[in-house]
Amino acid sequence: AALNPWDVMLCVSGTAIACENALVVAIICYSPALRTPMFVLVGSLATADLLAGLGLILNFVFQYVIRSETVSLLTVGFLVASFAASVSSLLAITVDRYLSLYNALTYYSERTVLCIHTMLAGAWGVSLCLGLLPVLGWNCLHDPAACSVVRPLTKSNVTLLSASFFLIFLIMLHLYIEICKIVCRHAHQIALQQHFLTASHYVATKKGVSTLAIILGTFGASWLPFAIYCVVGDPDYPSVYTYATLLPATYNSMINPIIYAYRNQEIQRSMWVLFCGCFQAKVSFRSRSPSDV
Repeated sequence: AALNPWDVMLCVSGTAIACENALVVAIICYSPALRTPMFVLVGSLATADLLAGLGLILNFVFQYVIRSETVSLLTVGFLVASFAASVSSLLAITVDRYLSLYNALTYYSERTVLCIHTMLAGAWGVSLCLGLLPVLGWNCLHDPAACSVVRPLTKSNVTLLSASFFLIFLIMLHLYIEICKIVCRHAHQIALQQHFLTASHYVATKKGVSTLAIILGTFGASWLPFAIYCVVGDPDYPSVYTYATLLPATYNSMINPIIYAYRNQEIQRSMWVLFCGCFQAKVSFRSRSPSDV
C-alpha cells in the first residue's frame, strides 16, 4: 500500500517520543539518588510514554510490512494500554503533588510510599485491562457496523476510553484548583507574618499558578479534541479527521519529559554525570518536593 503521510508523521512522532523518554528512564535507572516516590512517578510516566512511542513505530511497521489482523489487534491493544498508563501516571503525579502540599508534615513517611506504589499498581493494572479488551474480543473485525473512528476498536470501547479520560481530566482539574488555593493561602500566610507580600513571594506564587495552568492546558489541548471526536465522530467520516485529532494527542507524550523531567535539577545533574561527568560527587543540589516538579 502507498505510504500515508499521516502514518509517517505518527511514526516520526513515536520515534521522538521513544528517544526522549528512553533517556529519562535511563537516567532514573542509572542514578541511585533518584529513588524517591516522586521520581518513581516520573519514571512510570516516562516508561508509559516510551512504550507508547514504540507502539506507534510498531504500528507503522506492521501496517506496511506485516499485514495481519492479529498483529493489528495486538498493536492497538499495546497502544491503548500505553497511552492509558501515561494518562493514569499523570493523574498519580497530580495526586502526589496535592498530597505533598496538603499533608506536608506527614508526606515523607512510609504511608506515602505505600500509597504511591498502590496508585501505580492500580493505574498499570487498569491500563493493562483496557489494552486487553480489544485483543480478547471487544473489536469490530467481524462486525464492521460496530466500528468506531479508530478501527478495530468498537464505538462502545472508545466511548469507555473517552469517558475515562474525561473523568481523569476533571479530577486533575479539581486537584490543580485545590493546589492553587493552597499555594495562594500559603503566600497569604507568609504575607501576614511579614506584614506585607514581598515581590519574590508574589512572583513565586504567580509562577507556580502559571506552571499549573500550562501543565493542565497542555494536557487538555492534546487529548480533549481526540476524546471528543471519538464520541461524536462517525466511522464514515474521512480518516483525516481521526489523524488530525490523534496526532496532537501523541504530542503530549513528547512534551511530558520536558515538563516533568528535564526541568528538574536532580535529573539535570544526573544527565550531566551520565554523559559528561561534569559534576563531582560532592556537589549537592537542593532536594525538591513534588510540588516543585
